[in-house]
Amino acid sequence: MDQDLGITPAAREAAWRTPGFGGLPIDPSLGRDRLVEELVEANRRLSGTLRIVLDTLDHTDVEELFSHVLEELAETMGAFGATLYLSEPDGLRLHGVTSSLDGARVPPFIPHETDLDAVTLGNGRSFGLHLIPLGKDELREGHAELRTVEIDKSGERLRIPARYLPPFASLIMVPVWFGRHVIAVISVGWRQSHPLRRADGELLDAVAQYLSIQLMGAVTSLRNERSARNDRIADHVLADFVRSEGHANDRLRAAIEATCAGMGATFVPIREDDHASIALVMLPGVGECAMGVPLAKLLPSRHDDATDLVRCDALSSGAARRLSEWLASVGAPSRALLVDMGVIWGSRRAFLALRDAEGERFDGADLALVRRVSDGLREASEDEADGSKDKHIAQALQAGMRSSLQEVEGITAEGVYSSATADAFVGGDFYDLVRLPEGRCCVIMGDVSGKGVEAASVSAAVRTALGAYAWEGLSPARMVRTLNHFLLGFSRVETFATLFVGLVDLRHSTLTYCSAGHPPALVLRARTGELESLDVQSGVVGAFEDVRYRDGRLALGKGDLLLLYTDGVTEARDPQGGFFGEEGLREAVLSQRLAGTRGLIGRILDDLDAFTGNSLEDDVAMVSLVFDEVGE
Repeated sequence: MDQDLGITPAAREAAWRTPGFGGLPIDPSLGRDRLVEELVEANRRLSGTLRIVLDTLDHTDVEELFSHVLEELAETMGAFGATLYLSEPDGLRLHGVTSSLDGARVPPFIPHETDLDAVTLGNGRSFGLHLIPLGKDELREGHAELRTVEIDKSGERLRIPARYLPPFASLIMVPVWFGRHVIAVISVGWRQSHPLRRADGELLDAVAQYLSIQLMGAVTSLRNERSARNDRIADHVLADFVRSEGHANDRLRAAIEATCAGMGATFVPIREDDHASIALVMLPGVGECAMGVPLAKLLPSRHDDATDLVRCDALSSGAARRLSEWLASVGAPSRALLVDMGVIWGSRRAFLALRDAEGERFDGADLALVRRVSDGLREASEDEADGSKDKHIAQALQAGMRSSLQEVEGITAEGVYSSATADAFVGGDFYDLVRLPEGRCCVIMGDVSGKGVEAASVSAAVRTALGAYAWEGLSPARMVRTLNHFLLGFSRVETFATLFVGLVDLRHSTLTYCSAGHPPALVLRARTGELESLDVQSGVVGAFEDVRYRDGRLALGKGDLLLLYTDGVTEARDPQGGFFGEEGLREAVLSQRLAGTRGLIGRILDDLDAFTGNSLEDDVAMVSLVFDEVGE
């Protein structure tokens, strides 16, 4: 039965060695009430152990596992509360407390340099501690930075910083081993001084042995989660930097501040004088002052095109340690990470990330995050500087293209465009409405692959060519076929386009169109309120020589609305990664038509912003034509 439940021999032995079971019989000289009390206590410990075993089998939720085990341990031991710390390279990180400790001051991190951590990791088994009450002198002073704890049984006393002690008067600390390494430390404690029995420690050791495999899996899971979280922070910071607008220095500072905030650190910029002999820092709660250690001592070899990192805390040596001590002496957080990002936009960029002395040391995961963001910002800045000239050229080529909708009598035309990023303005989306004689017009929407000068120049050429073809009286399919030959010889790179070209004849109430790889246009019927899709499709333009382009035809009614859009609309994603899709667009059109056709595409764009959380990943362009007057 024990094997079926997954109970280890050690756990079973410890439970049954509790007074009143197995090889440890209760003293027969005890009184009846005391005997009953011991039996009840023994039964509570046994049933609590079994509950922990049964309730943790195949548990997959890490945080719930931590919380549940601690609550069960505290209840089983009759304790006030329990805590769980996971072992990290630089100390013990808090990962769980019982609900009884909500609002209590529980140290979030216990660094390796404390005696408490050393004793815990140095013990192969659980051990008890008692907090020694403050003496009269300490009480008179009103505070004590150091507290005395006594190790149960041995009587050895340690002086521990008060900020690293849990809120217990008596406690049992239990190292959890996996192989030769301590992966976690559990503490179970009482608010008042409490006698600690050997059986309590044995029971906790057995539980820790049983939990070691689950906790090792949890440790691995948490490390993977932290790595993934840091990746998300870096991706978000770099994406925001690229898409943001404003002064370069302000954007750079915002990116670095966001990175520090993601690490739970305070950002402190370093400002050097003209000769780089003095470094000035604006410390929180202190103000601007000269940094206590010269940068030349901390970074003897500085690189213009690389990121240099220096950890500065009590575990460091040389200049790094002196900087930490200086920070503490002026009342600033003394755990520091010095970051020299090299030269960006012609200036050297350096800063400090600060944490409190009792906080966690900056570890390898923190350093990897900072280095990735720093290198990414420098690379993005270099690309931006190199591309600024091309960007201005492309903007000049595209000036007025997206808003060029000529007035056509009998048609109400509207167009909207939204950039995914600041650089999206130099992309390849465009639209146009060309007025032709005899109640005709040509509506064009296109999306040229790529960005920059190449895409902008191709877009300009396509728009100009199609306008000329429309005046020649060519059908849409013939216009696109001619354009395909032109593009295959025009672009120096593999650039292609999707297009919708439509010829409207108001006198004959018809639309003739060619959709070349473009998302299908929609028609909202005024008479029935139904939404139709224009499904005659052909291949993209500028990619292949032998492509057959076909015309589609549609009869128009008075008040009908034609909606054109680029794939940035249907491929927009919500924060969970779901697509807006064609169905989402159809629903948006049908719901917004009740407010009238004027301004409809603007309201759809608002719906799109709400769906994506104002975070478009691609350019979005839409054009609507309402046919106010059709027929002779």
